Formats: sequence, structure tokens, C-alpha cells
Amino acid sequence: MIDINAVISMMMNNQVDIPLLQPLLKPMLEMPLVGYLIALVLWKPFFVLILMPGFATLGIMLLILPWIERKMVGRMQWRVGPREISPHTRGIIQLLADSLRFLFQEVIIHKDAHRSYFLQFPFLYFIPVLLPLLFINAGTAGNPLVPIVSDYGLQLMVALICLMPVFILGVGWASNNRFAFIGTVREAFLYFAYEIPFIIVVLAMIVLYGTSNTVGVVNAQSGVWWGIIQNPLAALTFFIAMVMATARLPFEIPEADQEVSFGPFVEYSGIAFGLAYVMGYEKMYVLSALMTMLFLGGGSGPVIPGLGELSYAIWFVLKTLIVLVVMANLRGVYPRYRLDQALKIGWGAMLILALVAVAWSLVMGVIL
Repeated sequence: MIDINAVISMMMNNQVDIPLLQPLLKPMLEMPLVGYLIALVLWKPFFVLILMPGFATLGIMLLILPWIERKMVGRMQWRVGPREISPHTRGIIQLLADSLRFLFQEVIIHKDAHRSYFLQFPFLYFIPVLLPLLFINAGTAGNPLVPIVSDYGLQLMVALICLMPVFILGVGWASNNRFAFIGTVREAFLYFAYEIPFIIVVLAMIVLYGTSNTVGVVNAQSGVWWGIIQNPLAALTFFIAMVMATARLPFEIPEADQEVSFGPFVEYSGIAFGLAYVMGYEKMYVLSALMTMLFLGGGSGPVIPGLGELSYAIWFVLKTLIVLVVMANLRGVYPRYRLDQALKIGWGAMLILALVAVAWSLVMGVIL
């Protein structure tokens, strides 16, 4: 039988310390029901997973990141970007308008599609995309902010990330369309091209840090010795693999608009298409958060007066946003690679860099 008092005591002893809110929250914590609700919200695992940098922050990113990308690329290419919807706010609610359009559009299932799988795969795709957030450590050395602490945290995150392409392949198969099939095959080719260097690079950082526990990973980057300084080759290879994994330009090969429409999702419409559209940004956020934790010191940064441990989560989100903006910047800088060029990069330069990164980690492990 669950001891409610023990659970409440556990939550009260593991709260996010926010000095600025303490005078306001202290009397509210003494109220029976309200106090329990506030204790749950400020409980570190719940706060990190649900609020920051978890699902709530992800939802905000899904609203602002497409707008940032469109505006930034528009400026780079001497275009205006979105502004017709709410021109006084420079079109900042464009994605909200797109979302409403997706919600009220009809979901069309053509007669040759595998109906049940056609509807299930876009929703099942959410599972491997969101679950890695369970192991993200948004804290700093000595102040972890992580929902689940596991000695195999990095391995579990990599395993979940490696499941993402499986559902995309299922989407293309369920569509039973030749153009969706072409996009699916391209996705499979890219999957094998980036996945091996991606796994090798994560292994290199495990060797360098001496642990795969996400708490230990952040602790090993105390001070200014972030992972990107300790092993820059691994950081570069990880970033390229991350761009390939999210099918972003210059690796937007499965969804090449001029060639195969929207790749595996060409037959989708309405909310199903909307899910496929935002899924790319969700993958970007999760992988950028992983890069922040592995190479950018997690939530390390100066404590913001009055915010206490909340400042660590804020620094983590800001670093993740910088990585996201850099990825979005590539859309206006590089043209799309051909499939054979991308495969050559994955099986050639990236694989070599990943192996050199492992050797670098081994040498640094001996020296340090």
C-alpha cells in the first residue's frame, strides 16, 4: 500500500529552490490541497519533465521556432517572411494559424492505404521522440535537474532516438504510395548513414566522462571544460548527425519538395499532416537538448539573482535555443545534397571523425 505521507515528504524534500517565490509560496504550501499541488509542480522530476525544459517548454518552442526560422531565412534571402497573419506582431502567431487549419482540415485516407496503420503511425511516432526527455539533466555539477536518474541514461536515450526512423518507415509503408515509398527508402539510407557515427560519438563521450549517467555527464563538465572543448571532433560529428537525423537542409533528402513532395508523409492531410510537420521540430528540440547536456555543460551558468535553481533550467533552454537557431540557419545557407553525396558524408567523413573522436577520448582519458 502506498504511504501518501511518505510520497508528500519525498516531494517536499526535493523541491526546485526559487528564492524569489518563497515569500509567496510559503503560506500557500500550508493550505491542504493547494499546498500539495504546488509541491507537485515544484518537485524536481515533475518540474523538469513537465515545465522546463520538458513538455511545456517544448510546446512554446513549437510555436516560436518555425516563426524564428522563417523570419531569419527571409532576412538572409531578402524576403519578408510571415507577416500577413497579425502584422502588428510580425506574424508571430503564424504557426497557431497553421495549427487551426490542420485541426479543421479533413483527414483523407485513400483506398489503397493500410487504414489502421496509416492512422496509428503518426501518433505512435510521438513516443520515441518525447521519452528521451525523461533522462535529460538540465542542472549543473552538484545541482542535478533530471526526471529519472539511471546509470544507463545515455544508452536509453540513444536507443529511443534510434527508434524514430522505424516509425517513419512505417508511415511510408502504410501510405502504399510510390512517392511515399521513395521518401521512405531515402530515409532508410540516411538512417544507416548517420546512426553509426551518432552512436560512436556518444560512446566517445561516455569513454571521456567515464559514465553514462546523465548526472555524471554534467558533473564531468564543471567549470569551463565543456564537452565541446574536451572533444571538439565529437561535437562537430554529433551536430552533423543531428542535422541528418532531423532531415534538415542540407540533408532534407527524404522530403525533397521538388522531387517527392513531402516524402513519407505525402498522403497525409489535416491533423495527421500537422503532426508530421511539428514532429521535425520536436526531434530538433530533443536532439539539441541532448547536445546541450553532452557538449555544452548542461545548465551551467551564473545563478540569476532571485531565481536559484530555476536559473540552471533557463541557461539550459537558452543553450538549446542557440543550437536550434544554428540548425535553422542552415536552411538559408546550404543547398540540398544529393542522396549519394549525403551517404558519402555519412559513411566517409563522419565515420572517420567519429572514430578519431573515440581515439581522442581514450587519449584524454589517459592524460586526465
